[in-house]
Amino acid sequence: MTTKTSNDKQQLSRRNFIGYASAVTAIAALAACSKDDNDMPSSSSGIDLGSGDTGILNYAYALEQLEAAFYKQVTDTPFSGITAAETALLTDIRDHEIAHREFFKKALGSSAIPGLEVNFSGIQFNDRTSVLNTAKAFEDLGVSAYNGAGKLITNPDYLLIAGKIVSVEARHAAYIRDLISNGSFADNTVIDANGLDRGRSPMEVLMIASSFLKSKINASNLPTP
Repeated sequence: MTTKTSNDKQQLSRRNFIGYASAVTAIAALAACSKDDNDMPSSSSGIDLGSGDTGILNYAYALEQLEAAFYKQVTDTPFSGITAAETALLTDIRDHEIAHREFFKKALGSSAIPGLEVNFSGIQFNDRTSVLNTAKAFEDLGVSAYNGAGKLITNPDYLLIAGKIVSVEARHAAYIRDLISNGSFADNTVIDANGLDRGRSPMEVLMIASSFLKSKINASNLPTP
């Protein structure tokens, strides 16, 4: 997993995306309160996300780590034929994902899982189709992950922040989908007959995400419906 660089910090400062200072403080306090009395155990099946709301926050943090690492690689090694407009907007998305990652890391404090090691060996970063299809998969997965986890969150402060982040992820998903095929931003592969975005359970999401991770995740202690 690529660690946060001074360049990342400058990008976040420049765009001023994390305007959540008071929310970070509130959630950090709540995360400390909801942390298990015992430290999260190590497990042969992977990094334990924890339980309760803290577990759900770590689940979101894991996904944001994955997305931030992907978009950083996209902008570090642009695909062949990338346009100025694509560069600008993919850079914006990268900065958003870095901001989300750092938000969860700060909010969780000592309850945060460690940095994850990614596996992008199957992605051809020099190829536009490979990059955009992977971006589509990540963004659709992220939206479905937040939608599926919402009902598992008990603290309204967490739910409020999750709602703000998932709306940004949905904007990303719409942009990426239209880069691939104009007008596909809200087709029936992601929107159901009731006009609602689809949701996935944490287990479903992590099963999909695992192919892009070298680190193993243990979600067995997460809350269930």
